[in-house]
Amino acid sequence: MTSLHRPRVRRRSLGAVTAAFGLAAALLVAGPAAATPDPGDHPSAAKEVSRGQEADTRAAINNGEIPGVDEVVHSDNVRHLANIPKQALLGTNSDLAFQGKYAFAGNYDGFVIYDISRPEAPRTVSQVLCPGSQNDVSVSGNLLFLSTDSSRTDNSCNSATQPATEKSSWEGMKVFDISDKAHPRYVAAVETACGSHTHTLVPERRDVYIYVSSYSPSESFPDCRPPHDGISVIKVPRSAPEKAAVIDFPVLFPDGGNPGGTTNPGVSQTTGCHDITTFPKLKLAAGACMGDGILLDIANPAAPKVIDRVQDNVNFAFWHSATFNERGNKVVFTDELGGGGAATCNEKTGPNRGADGIYDIVGKGTHRKLVFKSYYKIPRHQADTENCVAHNGSLIPAKNRDIMVQAWYQGGVSIWDFTDSAHPKEIGYFERGPISTDSLVTGGAWSAYYYNGHIYSNDIAKGFDVLAIDDRRTDSAESVRMRELNVQTQPDYR
Repeated sequence: MTSLHRPRVRRRSLGAVTAAFGLAAALLVAGPAAATPDPGDHPSAAKEVSRGQEADTRAAINNGEIPGVDEVVHSDNVRHLANIPKQALLGTNSDLAFQGKYAFAGNYDGFVIYDISRPEAPRTVSQVLCPGSQNDVSVSGNLLFLSTDSSRTDNSCNSATQPATEKSSWEGMKVFDISDKAHPRYVAAVETACGSHTHTLVPERRDVYIYVSSYSPSESFPDCRPPHDGISVIKVPRSAPEKAAVIDFPVLFPDGGNPGGTTNPGVSQTTGCHDITTFPKLKLAAGACMGDGILLDIANPAAPKVIDRVQDNVNFAFWHSATFNERGNKVVFTDELGGGGAATCNEKTGPNRGADGIYDIVGKGTHRKLVFKSYYKIPRHQADTENCVAHNGSLIPAKNRDIMVQAWYQGGVSIWDFTDSAHPKEIGYFERGPISTDSLVTGGAWSAYYYNGHIYSNDIAKGFDVLAIDDRRTDSAESVRMRELNVQTQPDYR
């Protein structure tokens, strides 16, 4: 898709089970081809909006306050280089990982491997049909890891959805051998308590440790009864991934975590973690855990320990993800108000909800504390037919600056500077207009990450995007080259 840049006047916001290999062979597809997606894993496609909201959206487009339907707009310092629409995998696009000249893109129906050696002309190498939301993806060496957080009939790629109340339901982690990128091979599966909504790696020379985040247990789910107050830790031997197994379930919230609900109206009860970001060089991790934000000591990766915990019962509804700055003395937490399916980038919601919370880390060692400094939210209102809220992003490793690129669903991709923790500001953006003017149709950028000189975004509906940023504030990042990048395993860019 060709980018169209048209300056606009915008409204401003206010201030271990081993896989049964006979069943587990993944269906490999090279290039565009037919596939049979599993509709049981896909989120609701559309929500009706009121006639007033529909009229407001049309008026905002006509007045030039927001882009037109599917229209691509961006700041002067951002260029849209390429887009690859969905091909065989028609489900919701999800997270991204990188290795060498390849990008690995999750999708609720499986995952896709792209050759990005020419960022302006990425090429599909292979597609793997293996349904199981969210299919959060990461890579380490010859191994690819895939999260399954939907109730499946078994651990194979031929499984089907079934009610989570079934005792035979399977959820957890899948492991693939990607030594041949054109033909990934499913090698192992590990069932985990409450499945795997997301996961985070702590890679070591011989083994890969995986922190599995999951939440929302219920007494009615046989494999997911409360208290679900911790994370599963999986150990994967690199030389024998088929021996992958859960080695511990450390309790992170011995007091039960944030009670949410009637105690803290509008705040999620903490019944697990949504996502964890590790910083192996600093032996540190940050967890976004529904109603709580936590800082962990991971000196022993098999036994993470909480060293500080914070709550925001005024503006944060759901602690979703975390990103350290390069020096490891700040953390950006995101609030996924509305669960990613609501329109929250509007005047009614305001600038402090569905936003990022910036925290400084003060002190040393196990005495480090998280200190709140400010909120950041994109300074462009979106239509009431656009799902928009803070979501996945990464650092742009610019020298002596803290700059992040971040996905905001239909709010697009925002590039922003938080060098001054108390006064963050946007320095660039890319977005499309609403998918629809009469319904809230789920779409937009799920993840937006900087890797080896370019920004890559996985759009839920529109596919794989490649962006370039031309800005003196980020020029120094172009010399930083990574051999591998899983954003939730934060590298030492220095």
